[in-house]
Amino acid sequence: MRKLLFVFTVLILSTSDIYSQCSMLSAIMENDQEYEAAKGLNRGIVYLMSIPYILVGLIIWKIYRTNKSST
Repeated sequence: MRKLLFVFTVLILSTSDIYSQCSMLSAIMENDQEYEAAKGLNRGIVYLMSIPYILVGLIIWKIYRTNKSST
């Protein structure tokens, strides 16, 4: 379990900039020369994208802990 937690922590801390904008949003933001606004939109998209993964991970962890304690 510690090894898995270590690998997960290393993966989270070693990520670089993530670009998850659709092509239309990216083209609009490049034309307006509003780089800070584009960064803010990109961060919002990444934030909204990460919530379901975190929730699914928590549910799987809870099921694992429940099954581990019952055996």
